[in-house]
Amino acid sequence: MKILIVEDDLTSRFVLQKMLTPYGECNSVVNGREAVEAFKLALDEKKPYDLICLDIMMHEMDGRTALRLIRQIEKENNIHAKDEVKIVMMTALDSPEEVFDAYYKGACTHYLVKPIEKQKLLNVLEELELIKK
Repeated sequence: MKILIVEDDLTSRFVLQKMLTPYGECNSVVNGREAVEAFKLALDEKKPYDLICLDIMMHEMDGRTALRLIRQIEKENNIHAKDEVKIVMMTALDSPEEVFDAYYKGACTHYLVKPIEKQKLLNVLEELELIKK
């Protein structure tokens, strides 16, 4: 599995990378702009990401904007919904408005509230059929 971690906080980025490295190749970036660039590059190289763990609140470009741009790029490349990259939004905000925005306006695959617990993250990956029990 190829994973992109998008997180501006160094400690959170390190923890996520440590949790996910046993399950695949992890790359990390610090904002939404870099995430969109990494996503495009991976598509161009025909080595797309299977999973993107995307923080919502970041400088330069937030996660919501990056999510919408990534989904737009997929549409432009005729990537069908079943083949879209799995995007797990991660945020410290546990508000219904944030959840609604991420799922329905942005088409994220899942949503987790920080702090991210390893077992909850692994349960999500199992649910998305990215790893096996």
